[in-house]
Amino acid sequence: MVENQATRHIRVLVAKPGLDGHDRGAKIIARALRDAGMEVIYTGIRQTPEMIVEAAIQEDVDAILLSILSGAHMALFPKIMELLKQNNVDDVLIAAGGILPDEDIPAIKNMGIKGCFGPGTSTEEIITFVRENIQAERLTVEV
Repeated sequence: MVENQATRHIRVLVAKPGLDGHDRGAKIIARALRDAGMEVIYTGIRQTPEMIVEAAIQEDVDAILLSILSGAHMALFPKIMELLKQNNVDDVLIAAGGILPDEDIPAIKNMGIKGCFGPGTSTEEIITFVRENIQAERLTVEV
Protein backbone atom coordinates (compact mmCIF):
# COMPACT_ATOMS: atom_id res chain seq x y z
CA MET A 1 0.00 0.00 0.00
CA VAL A 2 1.23 3.49 -0.82
CA GLU A 3 2.22 5.76 2.08
CA ASN A 4 -0.71 8.17 1.61
CA GLN A 5 -3.36 5.48 1.34
CA ALA A 6 -5.41 3.58 3.91
CA THR A 7 -8.21 1.08 3.79
CA ARG A 8 -11.76 1.69 4.93
CA HIS A 9 -14.32 -0.70 6.37
CA ILE A 10 -16.18 -2.99 3.99
CA ARG A 11 -19.75 -1.73 3.37
CA VAL A 12 -22.37 -4.46 2.93
CA LEU A 13 -26.04 -4.22 2.02
CA VAL A 14 -28.14 -7.09 3.39
CA ALA A 15 -31.42 -7.26 1.50
CA LYS A 16 -34.60 -9.34 1.57
CA PRO A 17 -36.10 -9.31 -1.94
CA GLY A 18 -39.71 -10.13 -2.63
CA LEU A 19 -42.58 -10.94 -0.32
CA ASP A 20 -40.55 -13.12 2.03
CA GLY A 21 -41.26 -11.90 5.56
CA HIS A 22 -38.83 -14.18 7.42
CA ASP A 23 -35.75 -12.20 8.36
CA ARG A 24 -34.13 -13.88 11.35
CA GLY A 25 -31.28 -15.29 9.24
CA ALA A 26 -30.67 -11.98 7.49
CA LYS A 27 -30.52 -10.20 10.84
CA ILE A 28 -28.07 -12.76 12.20
CA ILE A 29 -25.83 -12.32 9.16
CA ALA A 30 -26.08 -8.52 9.38
CA ARG A 31 -25.06 -8.57 13.03
CA ALA A 32 -22.20 -11.02 12.43
CA LEU A 33 -20.84 -8.83 9.62
CA ARG A 34 -21.12 -5.77 11.84
CA ASP A 35 -19.40 -7.56 14.71
CA ALA A 36 -16.62 -8.49 12.25
CA GLY A 37 -15.97 -4.78 11.65
CA MET A 38 -18.01 -4.20 8.51
CA GLU A 39 -20.48 -1.38 7.95
CA VAL A 40 -23.86 -3.01 7.37
CA ILE A 41 -26.99 -1.55 5.84
CA TYR A 42 -30.04 -3.77 6.37
CA THR A 43 -32.95 -2.92 4.09
CA GLY A 44 -35.65 -4.79 5.97
CA ILE A 45 -38.18 -7.19 4.49
CA ARG A 46 -40.24 -7.07 1.29
CA GLN A 47 -37.84 -5.09 -0.87
CA THR A 48 -38.33 -4.77 -4.62
CA PRO A 49 -35.35 -5.26 -6.92
CA GLU A 50 -35.51 -1.52 -7.65
CA MET A 51 -35.36 -0.65 -3.95
CA ILE A 52 -32.37 -2.95 -3.39
CA VAL A 53 -30.38 -1.55 -6.32
CA GLU A 54 -31.20 2.04 -5.37
CA ALA A 55 -30.06 1.42 -1.79
CA ALA A 56 -26.84 -0.21 -3.01
CA ILE A 57 -26.07 2.79 -5.21
CA GLN A 58 -27.02 5.37 -2.57
CA GLU A 59 -24.97 3.65 0.12
CA ASP A 60 -22.00 2.95 -2.22
CA VAL A 61 -21.68 -0.61 -0.92
CA ASP A 62 -18.92 -3.08 -1.68
CA ALA A 63 -21.19 -6.11 -1.42
CA ILE A 64 -24.86 -7.02 -1.64
CA LEU A 65 -26.03 -10.08 0.26
CA LEU A 66 -29.48 -11.25 -0.79
CA SER A 67 -31.48 -13.41 1.61
CA ILE A 68 -34.49 -15.30 0.30
CA LEU A 69 -36.64 -18.14 1.59
CA SER A 70 -39.73 -17.75 -0.60
CA GLY A 71 -38.57 -19.68 -3.66
CA ALA A 72 -38.85 -16.62 -5.90
CA HIS A 73 -35.09 -16.33 -6.39
CA MET A 74 -35.18 -17.28 -10.08
CA ALA A 75 -37.60 -14.42 -10.74
CA LEU A 76 -36.05 -11.78 -8.46
CA PHE A 77 -32.31 -12.37 -8.83
CA PRO A 78 -32.22 -11.84 -12.62
CA LYS A 79 -34.13 -8.55 -12.20
CA ILE A 80 -31.68 -7.34 -9.53
CA MET A 81 -28.70 -8.28 -11.68
CA GLU A 82 -30.21 -6.55 -14.73
CA LEU A 83 -30.87 -3.36 -12.76
CA LEU A 84 -27.30 -3.37 -11.44
CA LYS A 85 -26.03 -3.73 -15.02
CA GLN A 86 -28.31 -0.91 -16.26
CA ASN A 87 -26.88 1.33 -13.54
CA ASN A 88 -23.26 0.39 -14.36
CA VAL A 89 -22.76 -1.29 -11.01
CA ASP A 90 -20.23 -3.92 -11.99
CA ASP A 91 -17.65 -3.87 -9.20
CA VAL A 92 -19.84 -4.94 -6.29
CA LEU A 93 -19.73 -8.46 -4.85
CA ILE A 94 -23.13 -10.17 -4.98
CA ALA A 95 -23.95 -13.22 -2.86
CA ALA A 96 -27.17 -14.97 -1.92
CA GLY A 97 -28.38 -17.11 0.91
CA GLY A 98 -31.45 -18.88 2.13
CA ILE A 99 -33.35 -21.67 0.46
CA LEU A 100 -31.53 -22.11 -2.86
CA PRO A 101 -32.08 -25.55 -4.42
CA ASP A 102 -28.87 -27.25 -5.54
CA GLU A 103 -30.19 -27.49 -9.11
CA ASP A 104 -30.54 -23.68 -9.24
CA ILE A 105 -27.00 -22.87 -8.03
CA PRO A 106 -25.31 -23.05 -11.47
CA ALA A 107 -27.91 -20.67 -12.99
CA ILE A 108 -27.61 -18.31 -10.01
CA LYS A 109 -23.83 -18.20 -10.36
CA ASN A 110 -24.14 -17.67 -14.13
CA MET A 111 -26.13 -14.50 -13.35
CA GLY A 112 -23.02 -13.10 -11.65
CA ILE A 113 -23.96 -13.98 -8.08
CA LYS A 114 -20.62 -15.17 -6.78
CA GLY A 115 -21.59 -16.91 -3.55
CA CYS A 116 -24.55 -19.09 -2.61
CA PHE A 117 -25.13 -20.06 1.00
CA GLY A 118 -27.75 -22.43 2.32
CA PRO A 119 -29.12 -23.30 5.73
CA GLY A 120 -26.43 -24.20 8.23
CA THR A 121 -23.71 -22.05 6.68
CA SER A 122 -21.62 -20.56 9.47
CA THR A 123 -21.43 -16.81 9.87
CA GLU A 124 -17.63 -17.15 9.84
CA GLU A 125 -17.77 -18.75 6.38
CA ILE A 126 -19.82 -15.82 5.06
CA ILE A 127 -17.55 -13.24 6.72
CA THR A 128 -14.47 -14.91 5.20
CA PHE A 129 -16.14 -15.10 1.79
CA VAL A 130 -16.97 -11.38 1.83
CA ARG A 131 -13.47 -10.38 2.97
CA GLU A 132 -11.77 -12.55 0.36
CA ASN A 133 -13.95 -11.47 -2.55
CA ILE A 134 -14.19 -7.69 -2.20
CA GLN A 135 -12.10 -5.88 -4.80
CA ALA A 136 -9.22 -4.41 -2.78
CA GLU A 137 -9.16 -1.19 -4.79
CA ARG A 138 -12.70 -0.41 -3.60
CA LEU A 139 -11.38 -0.20 -0.04
CA THR A 140 -8.38 2.02 -0.69
CA VAL A 141 -8.77 5.68 0.25
CA GLU A 142 -6.42 8.64 0.04
CA VAL A 143 -5.35 10.07 3.40
